[in-house]
Amino acid sequence: MKAFFEGIQYLFVNILFTPLDFLRSLELSSWFAANTINWIFMIICAVAMVYWIKQLKIFEDNGEENQDTTAHSFFK
Repeated sequence: MKAFFEGIQYLFVNILFTPLDFLRSLELSSWFAANTINWIFMIICAVAMVYWIKQLKIFEDNGEENQDTTAHSFFK
């Protein structure tokens, strides 16, 4: 049983976290490069928010937006 958990430790520490260890060591030379994962997630979130707001605008312009408070049964 101990070997199983040591195998999981080896997988995560020595294989899966190697790119993150590289980014951690890169932080001393370039903060922006070390935070590339964060920048990617922020860009994805910004694009998703713009898309969502554009879709809300389309439904609002078509008159399909149901803003009645009784749209959900728990609001009654």
